[in-house]
Formats: sequence, structure tokens, C-alpha cells
Amino acid sequence: MGEDPENPDARRVLAGEIAKDAHRVAENVEKQADTADRRTVLAADRTILAAERTYAAWVRTGLGALASGIGARALLQGLVSEWLVMTTTVMLLLFAEFCFIAGIWRQLRPVAPPPETDTPRLPAALLVTFNAFLVLLGAAVMVGILTEGV
Repeated sequence: MGEDPENPDARRVLAGEIAKDAHRVAENVEKQADTADRRTVLAADRTILAAERTYAAWVRTGLGALASGIGARALLQGLVSEWLVMTTTVMLLLFAEFCFIAGIWRQLRPVAPPPETDTPRLPAALLVTFNAFLVLLGAAVMVGILTEGV
């Protein structure tokens, strides 16, 4: 600075500059904290949306397996032996049931509790009800196919 540190005016100027710098540092720390908090909330939102996409993939895979089990029964009948038709059909239907159960189990049992988010979660009761219906539907299809020839 080149000013005499013994000069009271120079000390006041220096103290004023230090105070301004301290204020700027405090503002920057506050901005960084706000930005970090916002990034955390946005990351939690993305995590919730990714979990919902994963749940949808489980349900989609289960529905595909359910349709494939029904289709296998219809398409393979008369082309291959009956035991192979029934084994294929039952395995596809059991896989569909597994997908429906695994999807809801994974959705409702997160690994770590998420922090506060802006994105609302889907109601657990709705998901359980929907998946319970799909499990019952799969079971009904399986019983219907297994008892059709009796």
C-alpha cells in the first residue's frame, strides 16, 4: 500500500478494506452454500424420477412376460409337446409375477432415505394397489391356463 501503518487514517482505510473483503467472502460463502443445497435438492429429484423409471421398467417387463406367457400357450399349442407348452407358459407367468413383486419391493425399499425434494413421490398405496391387481391378474391367468384342459 505504501502508506505509513502508524498513520491513523491509513489504519482506518486498511480496516475498511479488510471489512469489505470480509463481507465479500461472507457473501460468496453464502452463495456457494445456497448453490450446493440447490444441487442436492435437484439430485434428490433426479433420484426419485430414476426410481420411478425403474419401477415402470419392472412393470413393463412383467406385462411383457404376462403377454408372452399367454401368447406362448396360444402359439405353441399343437406344435410342440404339451409339457413344453405348459412349462414355457408357467415360467413366463411366474417371471411376470416376480417382476410385479420385485418392482413394488424395490420402489418401497429405497437404499438410503432421500433428502428433501421438490418432486412429490407417487403414493405408496396407489403403487401397492396397482401391483396387487397385476399379481392377482397373473395368478388368474395361470390358474385359467392350468385348469383349461381339466
